[in-house]
Amino acid sequence: MTSRADTALFTIGYEQSTPSAFQAALDEAKVGLLVDVRAVAASRRPGFSKTALAAGIAEHGVAYVHLRALGTPKEGRLAARSGDHDALMRIYDAHLATDPVKAALEELAELAQGRRICLMCFERHVEGCHRLRLAEFLCERLDLGVTHLQPAPF
Repeated sequence: MTSRADTALFTIGYEQSTPSAFQAALDEAKVGLLVDVRAVAASRRPGFSKTALAAGIAEHGVAYVHLRALGTPKEGRLAARSGDHDALMRIYDAHLATDPVKAALEELAELAQGRRICLMCFERHVEGCHRLRLAEFLCERLDLGVTHLQPAPF
């Protein structure tokens, strides 16, 4: 049986990091489940595409789940790339109100119970990433605090 004490929430971005530094941050936090919240779980950076990432962290005992529905829609990603953080958040907040995302949020809340989970996306700083909204949802829903991990840069 798990208790509330077994539940912990982290976030992480892999921008400016290496797979080994990323893994070290997960290990130090004792993360048991990495939840990939990218709409597109592919990366030009070696080790951070879905299959390679899942295999790499599994070697360290960390499970992997990709919740694509929680990713930022294309227009939000374009706003982020252009530096328009307000537009990104406006677009993402509207996305959160859709039925598929509401269902994925419920799945996320279930996955978080009794686990040490980490929400993962690209952006190094959580303030510029949609994962902040997801962390806020979980903190409120499960009465948790959150720690934003920052792996060592290259």
